Amino acid sequence: MTKQKITKRLTIWAAILALILIISLAIQFQPFADEVQRNEAVAYCLILLVMGGFFELWQWLKTCTRAYRIAFSVGLVGILFLGWVSGAVGIIGSENNPANLMYWAVPTVLLIGSIISRFKPREMAYSLFMTALVQMLVPVVALFIWPAQTSWGEAGVIGVFVVNSIFATLFVASALFFRRANLVL
Repeated sequence: MTKQKITKRLTIWAAILALILIISLAIQFQPFADEVQRNEAVAYCLILLVMGGFFELWQWLKTCTRAYRIAFSVGLVGILFLGWVSGAVGIIGSENNPANLMYWAVPTVLLIGSIISRFKPREMAYSLFMTALVQMLVPVVALFIWPAQTSWGEAGVIGVFVVNSIFATLFVASALFFRRANLVL
């Protein structure tokens, strides 16, 4: 890594840490800081750290092949979209339905698989195939655990399986791009 790249990374992280320090100090000296404002300050600090993490991820992905970057991006979009949909509106019924909590298994499987595979393309493909399988198993498990109590919403059971198949398709596409990236290496 060149000296210029190291300086750029250090500058960005110094700016992020300076902003976090300013936010932390500002909330301490605010005359009527309540719990809501403190929670907002913590959220802003976490957002800054996530932005720094995405910067590091971007720097790392620039060193990978094009197929690997596409595969990683498709998988990341799938996971982010899954978290957004299941948390905001819910896939199985409403967002308050406890069956939607089972969707946390999907990114967990991908995270564990990614760590075990050390982000190698061939093994990442296997991890994403397993992620797609877990994605499709969530509504099946929900049918067995909560057959009568679960409200499947207006989409019904078939609609839930269609939505799950869309996410599973994203994960399978990502896995196929990882397989392609493995062939390029």
